[in-house]
Amino acid sequence: MNARQLGNSNVNVTPIIFGAWAIGGWMWGGANDHDAIEAIRASIENGVTTIDTAAIYGFGHSEKLVGQAIRGKRDKVIIATKCGMRWDSDTGSDPWPQKDDSGKDLVIRKNSRPDSIAWECEQSLKRLGIDVIDLYQIHRPDLDTPPEDSMRALEKLRQQGKIRAIGVSNFTLDWIRRAAAAAPLASNQPTYSVLQRGIESDVLPYCRDNNIATICYSPLERGLLAGAVPPDRKFPESDHRSHHRLFTVENRQRIAAALQKIKPIADAHNASFAQTIIQWTIHQPGITAALVGARNAQQAEHNAKAMNYSFSTQELMEIRAAFDEYVRLTTK
Repeated sequence: MNARQLGNSNVNVTPIIFGAWAIGGWMWGGANDHDAIEAIRASIENGVTTIDTAAIYGFGHSEKLVGQAIRGKRDKVIIATKCGMRWDSDTGSDPWPQKDDSGKDLVIRKNSRPDSIAWECEQSLKRLGIDVIDLYQIHRPDLDTPPEDSMRALEKLRQQGKIRAIGVSNFTLDWIRRAAAAAPLASNQPTYSVLQRGIESDVLPYCRDNNIATICYSPLERGLLAGAVPPDRKFPESDHRSHHRLFTVENRQRIAAALQKIKPIADAHNASFAQTIIQWTIHQPGITAALVGARNAQQAEHNAKAMNYSFSTQELMEIRAAFDEYVRLTTK
């Protein structure tokens, strides 16, 4: 795949990035470790050589699986991970009571203090089994810590050679501006899809104009836009989709109807809905790359093949238009 540069950094990523949230198991009803490792390896073999994970995914488990999967392949991959969400400390803002996969109670807190960032970086390096993190991102804003302090801590790690590029995730436009003024900001990671386009009004144009890469997550909306979630499917309580607003029966019916509108385009290219939506996403102005998860090797290979297609400008416009009514109904 043709690599895309992250801002002014020396890190280049593939347009499709393997998203490693689901393989951590937590909030996804569990996961199969063997299948997860094979999914990562299949992605690499099929050209998706950038992997995005986070310390909080499975409370370190996702990072450990990524580390196992890339063993002996470090020179072939770009590794991105995230800090700033602590489940192992009483310090931090916005406490969020949760349970781990074993049912144990814990509290997750946002913590982007400099000392916490430095400590987390060391833990992630150990779990991943690597010497340097290619892209290190603050997962969510910690409103108790000025972004300038956090960015200076990240820049110190970059100067020390422990990370190569600095990113943020889920930051508002104001916080992106503040972060970029404090240290070299290579990327921002927001949610974005043909259903959820909120960043097009402010964050995306700013990042595009200021050479900050945009790596979007949930482009397939947790499987909805792949046409893989029928309206009557039931999710276990441990799967966050069981109570996600997009997964009401009514919403699933609306989205299924919109997908049928783009079926002629997908069929014309012999592409699946997932491949069609991935293509649309990575060709939107300002989008550098899209995170796409996979639970097994077959899914990973399928997602990677989305790069084999080429859609016309008219087709991309028609795909957007097919979901305009859904966007209007859910944002009014």
